[in-house]
Amino acid sequence: MMGRAHLIIGTGVSLSVLALSGHEVTPAAVAAAVVGSLLPDIDEPNSMLVSRALPTKMLRLVQLLMIGAAGWVFFTHMAPPPWNLVLALLMISASFMPSRTMRKAIIFLIGIGLAWYGEAYAPWNYIAGCLLIICTLVPHRGLTHTVYGTVAWAALLYGTTRLHGDSIWLAGGMAYLLHLLADSLTNNGIKPLPPFKWKLRFKLMSTGTRKGAKVENVCIALTAVLVVIALLRYKHLI
Repeated sequence: MMGRAHLIIGTGVSLSVLALSGHEVTPAAVAAAVVGSLLPDIDEPNSMLVSRALPTKMLRLVQLLMIGAAGWVFFTHMAPPPWNLVLALLMISASFMPSRTMRKAIIFLIGIGLAWYGEAYAPWNYIAGCLLIICTLVPHRGLTHTVYGTVAWAALLYGTTRLHGDSIWLAGGMAYLLHLLADSLTNNGIKPLPPFKWKLRFKLMSTGTRKGAKVENVCIALTAVLVVIALLRYKHLI
């Protein structure tokens, strides 16, 4: 499914279920649901989540900084000649990487930073960093589109937010799981339990096609109905 559909369905359904089950819908729970609904696609650099977190303007800024750093390395003789020229040329070449590759590289570096330095502030940063590193190395709809990825995300949320109640990790975990269920409607489906080759797929649509858009719209409409039901019940309770 497209990112827009994942965002609406994952967030709408998870928060509605949360409200209907008697849990408080807090801003933090909404944020967790929004992120969880898009997070499985972090292994796709051009996905809605990654492209919003690392927009094109930011990539252009990174390119300029790399070119500037290359000039600094060359003219200050940070490395002895001719290695200063070699390093400068490598940095300039890296600055012209395709957007997809550059986003992967930035995510990889953020993951290293969290794993290497973040653990001193919170142990969960090490796990988050390792997950980001892995996401840059696996193919799309790989590890992030599995039961293991769902459990890892829910456990990460639970470990970091359990002192604030159950709403946050439940909303984020449900939204993540709903993303996987939505992708199971496509022709390609998902492999929820690798290394087992079994696929969960219903072959109802293909992303980006006219038929796919119709299926997405039906799912969005059903989500809207559920949201209205949740709102009416909440209004009745107050």
